Amino acid sequence: MIPPIASRFVAGTTVSGTLDHVADCNESGMGGIVNLLGEHYHDREPADEDADEYCRLVSELAARDLNGSVSVKPSQIGIDVGPEVFTKNFERIVDVAADEDVFVWCDMEDHTTTDTTVDAVESTAQDHPHGVGVAIQANLKRTGDDLRRLADVPAAVRLVKGAYDEPSSVAYDRKEDVNEAYREHLEFLFREFDQGIAVGSHDLSMLETAIDLHKEHDTPFEIQMLMGVREDAQRDLAAKGYEVNQYVPYGDKWMQYFYRRIRERKENALFALRAVVGV
Repeated sequence: MIPPIASRFVAGTTVSGTLDHVADCNESGMGGIVNLLGEHYHDREPADEDADEYCRLVSELAARDLNGSVSVKPSQIGIDVGPEVFTKNFERIVDVAADEDVFVWCDMEDHTTTDTTVDAVESTAQDHPHGVGVAIQANLKRTGDDLRRLADVPAAVRLVKGAYDEPSSVAYDRKEDVNEAYREHLEFLFREFDQGIAVGSHDLSMLETAIDLHKEHDTPFEIQMLMGVREDAQRDLAAKGYEVNQYVPYGDKWMQYFYRRIRERKENALFALRAVVGV
């Protein structure tokens, strides 16, 4: 059982309950991006099992005719076992999802996995154009090159700031440098990209920048935000007619994810404290 304090950030432990949450998102004018919690498997069996779960998940999404997609972590489906295991499982999930007309996002993890992740998405996109997307992290110094490479690939890009503690040799250390890079990459995407843009941020100034760029270039885009974080803003943006998709985690590996969310933002920690003391 997920305690109420954590249920703000995690939809549940079952597929049915999670898809009920996606249905609620749909009622509020938002889509849902469903992520099965789990990562950094070093044995093939659990990686294959989670890939099987994703195949069942996309079928359930389609059966319920929900506005939803899935998002997969490379280390969850085998990248730590071997690149070929990850690639095979990712292709398997996308094959099933394509048959069900469900979009598949691939999350990005630390910088050592970037090449393998982008390679897999690029290859899969050739077989299933516009059926896949990949998260790209603005804090990495290589990101400009990655975006230029992806501009001609029939895959969407979710631009995020990046949450991994990377060495300064490959990533920007200062918050202001990451913000500057994020804005520069947004400008490139809206100017040059027509494969699909997702603005993955809770930074309202970045969302305002994206909206301004959309007005300038008329490039379609969507906004992606986490379940439990600035949900009022999510609903407000959806009510204004912007495409908003909420990232919806579920599964029994919820505790690590919950504490990560609490550490990330002061507002999340205050929410948890109020819940504990009953305020």
